[in-house]
Amino acid sequence: MLKVEHISGGYSHIPVVQDVSFHVGKGMVLGILGPNGSGKSTLLKLISGVIEPTAGAVLIDERPMKSFSSKELAKKMAVLPQLHANAFSNSVYDTVSLGRYPHQKGFFSTWSKEDEQAVERAMEQTGVLQYRNTMMEFLSGGEQQRVFIAQALAQCSQVLLLDEPTNHLDISHQKQLLDMIRKEATENGLTVVSVFHDINLASLYCDGLLLMENGQVKAHGAPHEVVLQQQITEVYGAQVSTYAHPEIPKPQITMMPEQADERQTLVSPEQFDITKEYIRLDTRRPLKVISSAVHNAGMGWYNTLLNRSIPEDYNIDNVQEETLQFLKGNGISPTNTVVMLTAVASKLAAVRSFKGNQCSITVAVTAGVGNAVDVTRTHERNDLPHIGTINTWVIVNGKLSDEAFFQAMITATEAKTKALAEEDIRDSHTCTIATGTATDSLLIAATQQGKEIPYAGPITEVGKLIGQGVFDTTVQAIRQYKQAKIKGNG
Repeated sequence: MLKVEHISGGYSHIPVVQDVSFHVGKGMVLGILGPNGSGKSTLLKLISGVIEPTAGAVLIDERPMKSFSSKELAKKMAVLPQLHANAFSNSVYDTVSLGRYPHQKGFFSTWSKEDEQAVERAMEQTGVLQYRNTMMEFLSGGEQQRVFIAQALAQCSQVLLLDEPTNHLDISHQKQLLDMIRKEATENGLTVVSVFHDINLASLYCDGLLLMENGQVKAHGAPHEVVLQQQITEVYGAQVSTYAHPEIPKPQITMMPEQADERQTLVSPEQFDITKEYIRLDTRRPLKVISSAVHNAGMGWYNTLLNRSIPEDYNIDNVQEETLQFLKGNGISPTNTVVMLTAVASKLAAVRSFKGNQCSITVAVTAGVGNAVDVTRTHERNDLPHIGTINTWVIVNGKLSDEAFFQAMITATEAKTKALAEEDIRDSHTCTIATGTATDSLLIAATQQGKEIPYAGPITEVGKLIGQGVFDTTVQAIRQYKQAKIKGNG
């Protein structure tokens, strides 16, 4: 649909953009990225014809752009510049109506039903219909921006060029606008080329990205090929971290600010508060946590870890809501706390520390094994899950990579299973060695200070600590549970 072939150009014979080529197909959205001064807006002006290129060509439907008359080109291409200067005071309706000029045989002398429908539809799409009779100077910057976008849409061109279209827009209107542009591309075949300041928005809404650096193409491809941590850091000169969007398969970035050095935070068994109701750990600095908890499961940063003891007859329809009310009733922050549930009395918890040459860990385990199961034989059972629960916490005094967090979970699970075998814990239905209970939970946390620990498999130092620590602590917790059952006070 739109081809840019080896285009170069700039201002006063200064080559701001040098030898840029790309192709955007019908119904595709291309985002142009780059730091200030990289040539993004200049490239858009070269494509639109605002600036005459010194080399190269722009083709629309395989036809050189230069061969179109101004009206023909306006039917093919609509342009929304970054800034607008309002020389005249127009109403919103009149401003949007200017987008229909390319379709007129004489200046509004042939205004048709189709023209009217295009203007009304564009105003509705951009959420400015309510301002149709309002003069432009009485609108906010964001509202004016939406009016000019409506004008470009009313033009009903096949190609839409946008220069930072979300400028001045709040998050709601950013989403509304980009959702609408994406829909136009998908359903009506609109081809879109847009300059973006926000890398995350560009990644979310674009099929392809063009990353500019010093007037040249640094990278061109799908978002996952362009939004790479090292590449973005190098081009923008700012430390960032990349991660996957939680709902759609697109990369996102997070800026990494420089932080003043703080005193090392270490977690030890002495910091645990064990009451009748729960086992609790509060830390001065948040811990990075990944868990299968009841409350705030998944990965996040939290100051409080809670393993709450509940009675064996605990039967609540909405456990999440009951847990939330428990936290609020006890003055504990719901957004800053991870909560697990256990049918084991808090006093039976085993909490121990293990130290290596490069890091140390603290392990806490509650091990209710009365309803233990063999996971390899559960397909033979039809009973509902029982509350029993082996809950395991591993807190690492060190900085784990994402990969190390997941390896730590595997290592801890293997060590727990070995502890059950050591203690001859069996599935009562199959009489085979149990691997856990139906409601086990696992938490791996780290202080995230010091040199990064890239791996946590069983042959690494931290992996060895986790293997030994979880095994020894789980064995101790099982024996304490067994002893309490014998005494009848578990």
